[in-house]
Amino acid sequence: MKVLELQTEQHNILYQNALDLLKKLIATQSFSKEEDQTALLIEDFFKQHQIPYHREQNNIWAYNKFYDKSKPTILLNSHHDTVKPNKSYTLNPFEPIEKDGKLFGLGSNDAGGALVSLLATFVYFYDKENLNYNLVMTATAEEEISGVNGVESIYSKLGAIEFAIVGEPTEMHLAIAEKGLLVLDCLAKGTPSHAAHPNNDNALLNAVDDILWFRSYSFPKKSELLGEVKMTVTVIHAGEQHNVVPDKCQFTVDVRTTENYSNTEVYEIIQQHVKSEATPRSLRLNSSSIPLEHPFVQAGITYGRKTYGSPTSSDQAVIPCASLKMGPGLSTRSHSADEYIFLDEIKDGISIYINILSKIL
Repeated sequence: MKVLELQTEQHNILYQNALDLLKKLIATQSFSKEEDQTALLIEDFFKQHQIPYHREQNNIWAYNKFYDKSKPTILLNSHHDTVKPNKSYTLNPFEPIEKDGKLFGLGSNDAGGALVSLLATFVYFYDKENLNYNLVMTATAEEEISGVNGVESIYSKLGAIEFAIVGEPTEMHLAIAEKGLLVLDCLAKGTPSHAAHPNNDNALLNAVDDILWFRSYSFPKKSELLGEVKMTVTVIHAGEQHNVVPDKCQFTVDVRTTENYSNTEVYEIIQQHVKSEATPRSLRLNSSSIPLEHPFVQAGITYGRKTYGSPTSSDQAVIPCASLKMGPGLSTRSHSADEYIFLDEIKDGISIYINILSKIL
């Protein structure tokens, strides 16, 4: 299968259809839990290509035409929800604007470019016979809030999955490992009193002892791809008046975990060292990875893609099979003001997805 021949009319059609869909997605508000209208746009995309699909809540998925249960299946996944616009926007976040080779608009980079590129890739392979793998394409909800009604809610209905490609902005390089996320709401307690009198049980100072531990503690196991488990105190609140010693101090810790520890293991270690009550918001967003030796990864390396470990979280955290993150765009543009993606990034993204997949399909 000589995919490089795509740099002609077929590739242009795939690209133009993807770009048209992305513009419609940008123009349609789709904050997390409010993705119903963009779900309709994705339904229309499948209808236009005469591809049967399934929908549950705001999640949509479809299988290749010659799906065969006896074959392993590759999951192509990306999300169509967005964060709310950054307050520093100077452009209309819901107006798709082409300028200087870029497409501006909310969700253009995260993760609209990856989503429409994966959809174009799925369309290309949809009616190909005698593939080595099945393909299932999912366009899912609630990724930006790690919600339970996204890909996690439909995963068990997709059939057995060999591995997943999660569409996120990686400059089309291979993020073969991703840090997990553990958020802790902590409560340090103390004895309230008048500030003028001695008090050795100040809740705020008790919290400081634990905060210093979070800053200095180093987990013994280091990851070659992801480095250390990283703990960062991000929020703190205590006290109401200058002359009253507070009885409690609340603070929040953002913990980024590696494949060397489950979130539960990290939480248990933290509990052994801090005096504050530490309550996890969730333990389910674990680190994820795929072996360097995996055929898709090796095919990507052959095609000139680099491998790395990603510090940011995605739907990988709730996809239980081997997975990697890969897509057009640049991660640091995500959630920024006047978000954009280069048009050539989408064009190249479609070609690279198809070329690498063709090596194993």
